[in-house]
Amino acid sequence: MRVDGILFDKDGTLFDFRTTWNTWAAGTIRELSNGNKDVAEAIAARLRYDLKTSAFDAASPVIAGSNREVAELVGEVLTERAVEEIELFLTQTAAKAPLAPAVPLAPFLAEMRQRGLRLGVMTNDTEYGAKAHLGAAGVDHLFDFIAGFDSGWGPKPDPEPLLAFANLHGLSPARVVMVGDSRHDLMAGKRAGMQTVGVLTGMAPAEELAPLADAVLPDIGHLASWIESR
Repeated sequence: MRVDGILFDKDGTLFDFRTTWNTWAAGTIRELSNGNKDVAEAIAARLRYDLKTSAFDAASPVIAGSNREVAELVGEVLTERAVEEIELFLTQTAAKAPLAPAVPLAPFLAEMRQRGLRLGVMTNDTEYGAKAHLGAAGVDHLFDFIAGFDSGWGPKPDPEPLLAFANLHGLSPARVVMVGDSRHDLMAGKRAGMQTVGVLTGMAPAEELAPLADAVLPDIGHLASWIESR
């Protein structure tokens, strides 16, 4: 089937999840706990993050959850702090997370645009964080659409933010590919009537993504060949 547009998830798709977010989490939990070991362990347990190995569990709610959802989990431990305050802290620190692109993004995205494709990003991170990360990577100008869970259409797996991308650019959902590393991404794509591609630069294994994906690829760098085969 013809492809006219690609909508990417951000973390675990455009950027390698483990390299980017495992490092960020270690420092963020340390700051939130103010050096208190028991508090740090309690936060880590809520987020399913192993302080000894500095790594998220594959089932961590951070992987597909929104900033608000993560803030609410942290708020169960830091009961003296407002969830809104925690959410703002997470937004600000996440915007400065060390980025690890899954592939060299500028040439990859430029090639996709040269094919005449509309490109978008839909993340369950904040819109602020998405624009900060894409700007830091020097590729924000290559996207026609950048949205977060707080952009007005809701979070994935709801289909509304995906359909917003299609509607704003006059695209048939059936000719848009949703590319992501989690079941949330692919569920949203299926609900929107889009083609779906899973990538393995996140935490989910191929067998978890395959039932919801038209294809599972090692990373986004293999998309061009897959599109040519449609």
